[in-house]
Amino acid sequence: MKHMLKTIAIAAVLTPALAHADDVTDTLESALKAYQEGDINYTLEELEYAKQLLKAMKTADLAKFLPEAPDGWTREVSTEMSAGLAMMGGGSGAEATYSDGTDEFKITIMANNPMVGALSGMLSNAGLMGAKLERVGRMKYLNQNGDLSGIVDGRILIKAEGADAAVMIPVLETIDHRALEDFGR
Repeated sequence: MKHMLKTIAIAAVLTPALAHADDVTDTLESALKAYQEGDINYTLEELEYAKQLLKAMKTADLAKFLPEAPDGWTREVSTEMSAGLAMMGGGSGAEATYSDGTDEFKITIMANNPMVGALSGMLSNAGLMGAKLERVGRMKYLNQNGDLSGIVDGRILIKAEGADAAVMIPVLETIDHRALEDFGR
């Protein structure tokens, strides 16, 4: 209850600052109104919906880091990534499938997920464990039977799978890894 009151208070403070109307501010205003009317259940529903909207915005921001398709290839960005992450502890994610009509591969970017933190330690010590590493620009990616995995800033996983590493590496090289470090900060 105390946490909910803090959330509503923050919403009340932020709402005037967000002068333009959008789904998030409308939902937060609705939650605040429901709370003032004593309708706790509806307040909780509205806060949960606002949370979903904010997560969708964050996912859209992360999708901007997915590389464009190379010449002769197509790219299809998935919008289903967030639902799967909720079952794996949360965080943000974006995913795209690349195809040239014959070959196909997928690039997934996950940020601030507990699973990424666990993989971070393993990837940082991959060389010591004798695992195969691939250089992608200034980063090193773990090559596990052709699937490539790299960690940015200890909290963002980039995974490429489905094609030969020689096909995927040039696409991975176009990711702005340095800008990705600032995601969510």
